[in-house]
Amino acid sequence: MALIHAKTATGRREIEDRGLRLAPALRSVLLLVDGQRDSNELKQMGQGLRAPDDALEQLAALGLIEVVGGSAEKPSGQPLTTLLGDDPLRYQQLRDWMAESVRKHLGLKGYLMQIRIERSRDALGLEQLWPEVASALGKAKSPAFASRWLEETRALVSAN
Repeated sequence: MALIHAKTATGRREIEDRGLRLAPALRSVLLLVDGQRDSNELKQMGQGLRAPDDALEQLAALGLIEVVGGSAEKPSGQPLTTLLGDDPLRYQQLRDWMAESVRKHLGLKGYLMQIRIERSRDALGLEQLWPEVASALGKAKSPAFASRWLEETRALVSAN
């Protein structure tokens, strides 16, 4: 059974003030916790960030996240690739959004990330880059900015 986690008030405060000085990979996992992704999806994305296998458990032990539900299926009922479907215009829109965000907010520091976005061949490849983009935006701008970017990106994908 996959569990659904959400940030606690303490977790949201940690995003804002970085008081606990979490390891970068653990912080990135915290940024990904949104009350919609299940634990399996979060753990898979965490592997791409080289986060510890027990990242969710560590965040829960620190009181930064809590279980808000659980089911055997994805909470949205649809993976990103289903949401985008085979529509090349929607895929291109997401790719352009991510590339423009990196260019605008990271400049030359985001050059390698920009290349990875451009080389991405499918929606899943783009989604796997979200934590890295959000982490870089959080460092360059603020954690709150990174959280808003993740929310806007998810909204863009979910839009009809």
